[in-house]
Amino acid sequence: MSKTQNTSSSVIFLLTGVPGLEAFHTWISIPFCFLYITALSGNSLILFAIVSQSSLHEPMYYFLSMLSTTDLGLSISTLITMMGIFWFNAREIDFNACLSQMFFIKFFTVMESSVLLAMAFDRFVAISNPLRYATILTDSTIIQIGVATVMRGTVVLTPMVALLKRLSFCRSHVLHHSYCYHPDVIRLSCTDTRINNVVGLTAMISTVGVDSILILLSYVLIIKTVLSIASPAERKKAFSTCISHIGAVAIFYIPLISLSFVHRFGKRAPPYVNTLIANTYLLIPPVMNPIIYSVKTKQIRRAVIKILCPKDK
Repeated sequence: MSKTQNTSSSVIFLLTGVPGLEAFHTWISIPFCFLYITALSGNSLILFAIVSQSSLHEPMYYFLSMLSTTDLGLSISTLITMMGIFWFNAREIDFNACLSQMFFIKFFTVMESSVLLAMAFDRFVAISNPLRYATILTDSTIIQIGVATVMRGTVVLTPMVALLKRLSFCRSHVLHHSYCYHPDVIRLSCTDTRINNVVGLTAMISTVGVDSILILLSYVLIIKTVLSIASPAERKKAFSTCISHIGAVAIFYIPLISLSFVHRFGKRAPPYVNTLIANTYLLIPPVMNPIIYSVKTKQIRRAVIKILCPKDK
């Protein structure tokens, strides 16, 4: 088929399950189904607890509700295609649907990074300036931060996704993941993709890359503030309020970095290893965040127990 006949609007991509393990897709779907159920139910429960419990109407928990909303969006973005492949071998996805999925996966990834940065700022203000905490992080300020994270993701990612419409595809249409992944789609194009690569890399560096540096800087300042506290007990108490957030940051960035290393240096590994890592990396934060905050944050744990066991005193 010629390049002109195979423009982006007419392309049908084929998604990939787990190469070499197609016969076991039904069995492989069981742990993934469990992960999706855990992610969706856990984040919905956290979100409902924060909305319904007036004691949780504080800046820290408002940011946590943003994180849960983002995790729900990230889970739903891959749910249909991944489980469709495992259950029904539904591999086909047209170009526009692929583009939409790609945008939302990237959008919620950038949103998660932005919210984690906002939560780092929240912890810095709470520890370094507790007396002004409520006046700095007012409801209007939190709403502005929320709107800014949405606008940031939209403005940065729209050009990256829109530029894919100019590409033509004259090679194999088989993608290497169970969802549409930006670098994966670009590799299949027979058009010059240098501008796409530059815009995509710039988008991720200016969002996730910058956020990671600012989060690290926030914790340098937090540690400096904590060490200046005279009482060891007060130091421990102050830093303990950051444990849940540190866990959320770790489970977001470590899988993301691991996937990047696998794509670059894991070419000799069996194909199913790359695919399984790619499939799980988007599910780890949505699954683990509710667990971390329920275990490590007493107020959230009490609110969740109150919802699950309303008759308990």
